[in-house]
Amino acid sequence: MYGLYLTGVMIVTGGAIAFIGDKLGTKIGKKRLSIFGLRPRHTSMIITVLTGVLITALSIGMMAITSENARTALFGMEELNATMASAKQALANMSIELIKTQNEYKLAGADLEKSKKEIADLKTEQEDLKRESESLKAGNEELSARNAELSENNSALESENKKLGEFNVTLTADNEKLATENTKLSEDNEKLEEHAKNLRDGLVAIREGSITLRAGEILSTGTIAGGQTPEDTGREINALIETASKNLAMRFGNDFDSSIWIYQPDLNETVDKISSGTGQFLLRVSAAGNLVSGEPVRANLETFANKKVYAKHEFIIRREYEVKSPDDAELVLKNFLTEVNHSAVDKGILPDPITGAIGAMEGSQLYQIVDVIGRAKGKIVLTAYARDDTTSQGPLRLNVRVEQKQAGRG
Repeated sequence: MYGLYLTGVMIVTGGAIAFIGDKLGTKIGKKRLSIFGLRPRHTSMIITVLTGVLITALSIGMMAITSENARTALFGMEELNATMASAKQALANMSIELIKTQNEYKLAGADLEKSKKEIADLKTEQEDLKRESESLKAGNEELSARNAELSENNSALESENKKLGEFNVTLTADNEKLATENTKLSEDNEKLEEHAKNLRDGLVAIREGSITLRAGEILSTGTIAGGQTPEDTGREINALIETASKNLAMRFGNDFDSSIWIYQPDLNETVDKISSGTGQFLLRVSAAGNLVSGEPVRANLETFANKKVYAKHEFIIRREYEVKSPDDAELVLKNFLTEVNHSAVDKGILPDPITGAIGAMEGSQLYQIVDVIGRAKGKIVLTAYARDDTTSQGPLRLNVRVEQKQAGRG
């Protein structure tokens, strides 16, 4: 709208000036006026030219006065061009920044997705930790219950130990009487040894000659630590075999060929088993078969984990018996010791391959127990405890407690 107004003003101004110039030129032409000594015709031409110049000058002046844009176009074009160039450069820089910002946005989006995945992984890990924590909590509760149970068992053992101490006092009081009866017990032992000798003498070899060693008979026993180098393990096994050879020489005399032969693959297998294992191993050197005097000693190697089976004073078994007369005492004790033997073997003590025994009792102790049982009447309770810490190797030494069961007690 403003452009139309400006155009109109310029037309009117130009027309007015042209009209005035024409009238002026005509008037000068009619009067034949002269300027600067020029001819009238030339003077009229100059007036016409000046009129055109004036029209142009006034038009430009009017545009400059009335329009800031016209002034800028006439007098500030270079500055406008510089401004436009600067604006274009700024626009290009902004475009570069926009592209860079878009790339950063894309990277930020990728980082955001990665962060979301990590958050999801962390939530999963948190759930796993929560479940593990609950499992540990349940395990702690179970452990607490087990500790309470063990505490009760310890209290019961302390009570049993106290009673055992009282019983030992009673046994001490009977020592004087037992001392007077040792002679008879010694005679019984001599008879038992003679009987055993007769049994050994009665064994006849399937082949010619007498049997010197029986199959499975232990020649030597020892413990070897696992996890050593095969060389160190082999040296300890050879030392144990040498001990077995010395035992045979002492047992049968220097005339006996006590050299021991072991199947090499079996020896290698034993070395590998012990050197690759952990903990303590019990190694037995035993006769591989019945040995007739004059034959080379063939032996086997047996390995067992040598673990602790019973602690000192640990309870083994308790059994109830009825004693009708003193003559029942030996049979009752024999049956009880047989059950002790079975229980100890089941728990891990290795029995003798020939006799099946897992320990031995002193003659005086055996006689004391038989005497106490023989003096009891009615129902009695026999309880066995381990005298010392006992491993799989044995032997198991016992403390036996004899109690008179009161009538009416279950």
